[in-house]
Amino acid sequence: MIEIHNLYKKFGSQEVLRGVELNIEKSSTHAIIGRSGCGKSVLLKHIIGLLQPDRGDIFIEGVNIVGIGEKEKKDIRLKISMVFQESALFDFLNVEENVGFVLQRYFPWDRKEIKERVRESLEMVGLYHIEKKYPKELSGGMKKRVAIARAIAFRPRVILYDEPTTGIDPIGADVINSLIVRLHDQLAITSVVVSHDLGSVMKVADTISMMLGGRIIYSGRKDDLSLCHDERVEQFVSGSRQGPISAQEV
Repeated sequence: MIEIHNLYKKFGSQEVLRGVELNIEKSSTHAIIGRSGCGKSVLLKHIIGLLQPDRGDIFIEGVNIVGIGEKEKKDIRLKISMVFQESALFDFLNVEENVGFVLQRYFPWDRKEIKERVRESLEMVGLYHIEKKYPKELSGGMKKRVAIARAIAFRPRVILYDEPTTGIDPIGADVINSLIVRLHDQLAITSVVVSHDLGSVMKVADTISMMLGGRIIYSGRKDDLSLCHDERVEQFVSGSRQGPISAQEV
């Protein structure tokens, strides 16, 4: 579904992505783990086309999205949806308007069709009769679920989740993890989950990649992660660290 080759990105003098190589299989749930600041969220923004790399290639179902025109970008973006770390709901729109935003903007549907799809999407994330509420009236966990409802409203082929359990309590986090698994199965989609929460990742993922220093240093099946003998991976998994990471380790 997604192939990334030799991806580089620099902001000023800071090189964030340094030759990323990654393959994500169709219909899988693939987690990208790593310490804060290692480039995980920046990588997601390249996959959805919000950022363009300095060099390298990103293929979505065989189509290279690097350097394509606006019309082609639109077609690709209607295959991919993203749940942002802070939910990114519009404060001035109510829940119904937030969830239906992409439908109103890009689909030739009438108001009744959009309203029905919004209701259906909210029910899929376990929310009922909140269409007229505004984001400020919702808890952190509810905002996350509204953001997921918006992401699935146009039935994308890929959903990207950026730190989906950050900022919510453990019970709410478990609800989100269960929801990611259920929507993956129900909608037959490819899911990409970026997280530094290894517990959540082990609940939702089929395969895992680990980033460090702007590169992928491990990719494999979830069950094989504990068998990896790379010291950097072992330290992340165990949560222990003896001294800072050196340039040689990165």
